[in-house]
Amino acid sequence: MTQNNLHGGQFSMPNEIRAVIFDLDGVLVDTAVFHFQAWKRLANSLGFDFTRKQNEQLKGVSRSRSLELILTWGNVHKTQEEQEQLAKQKNDWYLALINDMQPGDTLPGAVEVLTYLRANHYKIALGSASKNARLILKNTGIVHFFDAVVDGNAVQRSKPDPEVFLKGALALAVPADKCVVVEDSQAGIDAARAAGMQVVGLGSIDDLTGADYLISSVKELLSDQ
Repeated sequence: MTQNNLHGGQFSMPNEIRAVIFDLDGVLVDTAVFHFQAWKRLANSLGFDFTRKQNEQLKGVSRSRSLELILTWGNVHKTQEEQEQLAKQKNDWYLALINDMQPGDTLPGAVEVLTYLRANHYKIALGSASKNARLILKNTGIVHFFDAVVDGNAVQRSKPDPEVFLKGALALAVPADKCVVVEDSQAGIDAARAAGMQVVGLGSIDDLTGADYLISSVKELLSDQ
């Protein structure tokens, strides 16, 4: 397995790496469009708009924090109880969209990468802010690849706090410095660094900083194999 580093050339998986921890949205599956559609519908129901540029700022951020940001952008004030109701409403709309996902609804190369890691005896975990991660993994037919799933239901603090990745390493019984994280958000990269893990960023050097290596697609993890 190789990755492109920030200065060109190739990086071979270090011998000491024993586990790979994946983010979900934007890395293995593309549910970002569903999040956008559900948040936009919620914002519109409250009398204001929600843009794709604003949606980019919610990558890797928990549902409750995302709602706080959206309400701030819309200059809307709600009680804690009302916020919980709004978050549930958004999630209901989102669930209706992801319930139609099925095997094959993964990003190019995702299944091949997971298959390679399993065949080569790497431990695999999911570290995602999504509270619907298990449903998505099940619907897309890739849940069996994972030795551990740490999602938004299992953590108290969202990225860039390292909690989700530290819990993933603990569940795998692999030290943090023996793990590499694959992330597409700045918050996720910051969380992986704070956890003391190496991190592969999916995206552009113009959008992501602090990653050890950058790739444009998860399938590039299998380049030169």
